[in-house]
Amino acid sequence: MSDYPEFEHDVLVIGAGGAGLRAAIEAAAQGVRVGLVCKSLLGKAHTVMAEGGMAAAMGNVDDRDGWRTHFADTMRGGQYLNSWRMAELHAKESPERARELESWGALFDRTPEGRILQRNFGGHKYPRLAHVGDRTGLEMIRTLQDHGIHQGIDVHMEVTVTRLLKDGDRCVGAFGYDREQGRFRVFKAKAVVLSTGGLGRAYLVTSNSWEGTGDGHSLAYHAGAELRDMEFIQFHPTGMIWPPSVRGILVTEGVRGEGGILKNNKGDRFMFRDIPPLYVEQTADTPEEGWRYVTGDREARRPPELLTRDHVARKIVKEVQEGRGSPHGGAFLDIAWIKERIKDSEAHIKKKLPSMYHQFKELAGIDITKEPMEVGPTTHYAMGGVAVDPDTQMSTTVPGLFAAGEVAGGLHGANRLGGNSLSDLVVFGKRAGEHAAKFARDNPQYAISEPEIEAAAGEALAPLERGVSQVGPFQLQFELQTMMQDQVGIARDEGLLTKALDGIRRIRDAVSEVGAGGNRWYNPGWHTALDMKHLLTVSEAIALSARERKESRGAHSRLDHPDKDAKWSTFNMIVRKGPEGGMVIERRDIPPLPQELADIIEEEG
Repeated sequence: MSDYPEFEHDVLVIGAGGAGLRAAIEAAAQGVRVGLVCKSLLGKAHTVMAEGGMAAAMGNVDDRDGWRTHFADTMRGGQYLNSWRMAELHAKESPERARELESWGALFDRTPEGRILQRNFGGHKYPRLAHVGDRTGLEMIRTLQDHGIHQGIDVHMEVTVTRLLKDGDRCVGAFGYDREQGRFRVFKAKAVVLSTGGLGRAYLVTSNSWEGTGDGHSLAYHAGAELRDMEFIQFHPTGMIWPPSVRGILVTEGVRGEGGILKNNKGDRFMFRDIPPLYVEQTADTPEEGWRYVTGDREARRPPELLTRDHVARKIVKEVQEGRGSPHGGAFLDIAWIKERIKDSEAHIKKKLPSMYHQFKELAGIDITKEPMEVGPTTHYAMGGVAVDPDTQMSTTVPGLFAAGEVAGGLHGANRLGGNSLSDLVVFGKRAGEHAAKFARDNPQYAISEPEIEAAAGEALAPLERGVSQVGPFQLQFELQTMMQDQVGIARDEGLLTKALDGIRRIRDAVSEVGAGGNRWYNPGWHTALDMKHLLTVSEAIALSARERKESRGAHSRLDHPDKDAKWSTFNMIVRKGPEGGMVIERRDIPPLPQELADIIEEEG
């Protein structure tokens, strides 16, 4: 037997963001032994970058809000490709999860009456986002960690997982290494929860932190799991674009939720052009009046900057393409104009958007209380992910493997609404932890083969054994990111996508020969060489799915098929590993929507 250190748990959670922490807390509450593995330090998860708020229909600011409206908004935003069951559960359970965080010590902003304050966000009919200034994700992580440390969870920090281990079809653990000295570790478990976040580092310009290399998507795929909806990549409309060193850093939608408006280089508020007529009725060309959602006898005044993210991103790109962009290829986002409405606007902005104030002051030399920000689209979120059972979050094809958060597909369909990500984490993190614990109790017997462990070790060591290669891992990573940005970005077509798939296969061949040099101690080249397997897997899944879907829908925009096509609205794209090892794709019919949920969508407009 190998002499690698072994750690045995009932439930192993991979990823320590909001979903992973909530899953670990719930599994521990069920009385099972829980291990938590994180690629970075505890508290550094990308969840802290989710700034604007957590969507939960509590009705604290507008009592007309409720789970039915939230459900309808989520389905409409996802262009009805969502898992309707996940959207239903999410809308129903989000308020309870928000109040749970409050009971665990989360310090939400308050209404004058002392209730949790909620703000407007893109695609939501009513003010729905519970928030802590513009640091909501940070407060969520702080709260979950403070609560979780008392649950007896075994935490393994700065450990990268390279392979999931299986007993037949069942997932029973993981193989990984510590990032400091490269020592291998074997994790044995009766059930595994993936909560590894996103894949934005497959692109050159992204709001994602360095960990977002698609590890969980790829680990699940290579273990036999199906991935769904991978063509839908959300490009957040507002990321920093200047100076170059900060390009892609997120500028929260909370800026627009608090009244920020978008202008082009002529000073025009361009979002008033081409407002979708099915949703709204324009009432005035002023920030105070904004525009109206009209649903029967209900209406809610909203600015056009709070349309869905895909729409806003495309409008900014259009302004740039037609010569009306900002100096560095974006648009101007102005929150300073509110001085016309608010007496002490400077103090108000600093209170509501403290992180944004300091971010622009320190990184760009801009005082957002006095001058506009320069922003542009940045790769932000993957709507697609592991295909899971909606109620239990277990993979549809790999028993014992669960997924929650951004790594799981289904909830968001073709486009995620802002704020739904944070409530997604805690709603389905709880469910994943609960059902993983139940699976572990019901299935106590398993085995891990020594050859599988040795194969994982050999794969991990291969880049080191090759020595230094002429083309290094960083060069290949940059080549892949640039190609994905240019050919599989906001605007796609058949030729670009085919070219990207050819490029991905060429880079994969190069990666199979790449050498990292040095040894396992503090070796970022080795880490990058191993990350490339995951980046290539998710890149191929995105490009293949995008080429297959010959229409424009949600976050997927095809220049050669610019319109939505009803015939593409009844199925999801599924990718899986074929019997010969290659990636295969199929269209899978969406289960029929129950009549009571169809009626809700109809009633809510």
